[in-house]
Formats: sequence, structure tokens, C-alpha cells
Amino acid sequence: MTDVTGVTGIPEFKRFFRSAGRVDVDKDDLRRFWAFVDQKIDDIAIAGRNSASWNGRDVIAPQDLPITKGLQERMREFDKLDEADEIRQLLRGAVRRPPADVTFSEETEDMLPEVFGGISIALARSFRIVDPHVTNPSTEHWERGFDLFRMLL
Repeated sequence: MTDVTGVTGIPEFKRFFRSAGRVDVDKDDLRRFWAFVDQKIDDIAIAGRNSASWNGRDVIAPQDLPITKGLQERMREFDKLDEADEIRQLLRGAVRRPPADVTFSEETEDMLPEVFGGISIALARSFRIVDPHVTNPSTEHWERGFDLFRMLL
């Protein structure tokens, strides 16, 4: 997620947020974004672990992940973005591992960049829902966007 200077992929994610949500982000915004991604990894891992456990498995399969119809649509939109390949690579290398009591199958691990690409598209677009005129999200915009996700994921 981070390097010695604090944040990885600054130019790539700036382009991504501009393309996906028509907002400009800075290094501090990207720190917030990566903290959000870390939190969502835990949330998705716990939901997946519970689903797998209910189905008698201890390894999380893709069908155990809490992927809604809306998230599936954002994942498809992510796949079509010009920046998708760069962002996938950054997510593959930067998304931290889930809690110790969670094990993702290889297929699930391969799917995580797509899931987080879809979540990132939704987050980028949430700023315009919170404030249709925003171009540079403030801390308050980020917190409101995060609150929306906490209610649903």
C-alpha cells in the first residue's frame, strides 16, 4: 500500500480518480483512500470467512465475497477504464493481506483487484453524489463517502 515516501501510485490514482469520478485528489487523499482499502479488505475478509464457514469451508471462494449487483456493475466499468491495467497492478502489489484467521483461495486472490477496482469506482463517484459541484474532495467529502460504504459493505 505504501512506500518509503508514504503512498504508492500517486500519478496513476490521480488519473484514475479524475477519469472515474471527475475529481482531483492529492497525496493526503490517497492516504485516506489506502486506509479505506485496508478497512474494506478486513470487512470483505470477515464477511467471506463467515459465508465460507456457514457453507462448511475454511477457505474463502469467490462466491463467499459480499458482491452486490451494483458492485458487479462497477467492476465491469472498472475493466473498461483506460487506467484499469495500471490500477490492477498497483492493487495486486499493494493490497495488504487479510486478518490471520482468513484464507482466500487462489481464485479469490486473483479477483480482489477487480473487487477493489469496482469499489474504487463507486467511491470516486460517491463524491459527486455527496456534493455535485465538488472537484477537490475535502476531508468531510471523504468521511461522507466512507460513511456510505460502511452502511453497505
